[in-house]
Amino acid sequence: MTEEQSDYVFKFIIIGNGNCGKTSLLYHYNNGKQIQNVKQTVGVEFSTKVIQVKQKRIKMQLWDTAGQERYRALTKGYYRGALGALIVFDVTNSESFEALKEWIKNARDFSKPSIQIIIVGNKIDLEKQRVISEESAKQFCQENDVQYVETSAATGYQVNEAFTQITIQILDLLQQGAIDGEMIKPKFLNQKKVNETDKQQQCNC
Repeated sequence: MTEEQSDYVFKFIIIGNGNCGKTSLLYHYNNGKQIQNVKQTVGVEFSTKVIQVKQKRIKMQLWDTAGQERYRALTKGYYRGALGALIVFDVTNSESFEALKEWIKNARDFSKPSIQIIIVGNKIDLEKQRVISEESAKQFCQENDVQYVETSAATGYQVNEAFTQITIQILDLLQQGAIDGEMIKPKFLNQKKVNETDKQQQCNC
């Protein structure tokens, strides 16, 4: 299915501390299997996927960002225009959980205050090493007005659900008129690209 055959184009950012499994989650979502020999993301990696939700064809633009401090100035530039953010933490790592407030603030500051956010508690297959309980994570998410889902990139548990859940929430906002659907239709986005190219070609600077 091409972009022109989709009803909407949604931009998502996948953010969070390093080594939380962001790349593994995205790989499993795109390929339906566990990634082998995971390499640390350098800067930003981009992929797309077309899905059908609520009788709508959605082209997902998926931006996987590096979590290391040295890349954050670079990756913040990719937040612009994102409708959704999947903020991933490792349930076996308290530091990644404690950093969630900053990641939420960045998503809202550098995209739009209305950006839809889902917190993803990853690596729940490592039950014996777990240090962040589901109850603690849910309470945090309730206090910060964000969704929560637990996943395992190793087994694939609820990986698809995480992406589907946030997509449905964005579609619900579209139906309520909280998001301008015309601004995220493929024809509009393609025309915008053409107009921007024309401006660059006409620029005498």
